[in-house]
Amino acid sequence: MVGLASNDSDKLLRKLFTYRYSAGVGISGMTFGNLFMAALTDIYQDQEKAIDKTCEILHVQGKIIPVSFDKTNLVATYENGEEVLGEHQIDEVSEKLGNQKITDLKVFPKAKANPKALNAIKEADLIVFGPGDLFTSVICNLVVDGIAEAIKNSKAKVVYVVNLMTRFGQTNNFSAKDHLEAVEKYLGKGVVDYCLVNNSNEFPKGVLERYKEEKAFPVKDDFNGYDKVKIVRGNFISAQVYEKPKSDRLFRSLIRHNSDKLAKAIFSLL
Repeated sequence: MVGLASNDSDKLLRKLFTYRYSAGVGISGMTFGNLFMAALTDIYQDQEKAIDKTCEILHVQGKIIPVSFDKTNLVATYENGEEVLGEHQIDEVSEKLGNQKITDLKVFPKAKANPKALNAIKEADLIVFGPGDLFTSVICNLVVDGIAEAIKNSKAKVVYVVNLMTRFGQTNNFSAKDHLEAVEKYLGKGVVDYCLVNNSNEFPKGVLERYKEEKAFPVKDDFNGYDKVKIVRGNFISAQVYEKPKSDRLFRSLIRHNSDKLAKAIFSLL
């Protein structure tokens, strides 16, 4: 919502909605925006109305449609067979599990797709995945019943934007091809038409060292000779460094895609 907020939106409001609590029993790690929407949902007794009202407050441009309104949780299974319940727990996984690969992702209990989401997919000309945390921001949409099937049956071109950096606990040592293959495991082979991957090493000075502290590294382009998907390469790195609040110990958001370059490349595919 903050990403689609109008430039006219109050900057303080945008900061407030992305503020993450660093202390407090039961709220540490949560964002103000999520708690705000939880309160609105309780007031209106309607999650969809809470989302609409929050979009109004932030002057959101475009439409935001949840894949599902069912009460459910993400469940990640790791190489050693252990399971972790909940998006936040998967994002902040323990050091021991962080070195394990996620072998399966699902929702429990099962969730059915929001009909409005299915219709939006059906009517789309272009469907774009990523960038974002591979399992908790991208693939999580595909494990809701009906979503992957709707995308397969859609007339839209499907684009996957590969992340710039790996993420400890989700994509340790993942190459660009590893990212794509993980998406295809849940979406199906041959559904992705285009894959956008950064081929530049022009990262802002000093930032990679801070990522290294979090065991995160640039994603390597290993698509040479790969002909199953059309590969679109470019320098998609933003020269701007995005600082996170001092209360947040993670630095994964410092390096971002250049939104103008990325938009131009994506729209050219139409």
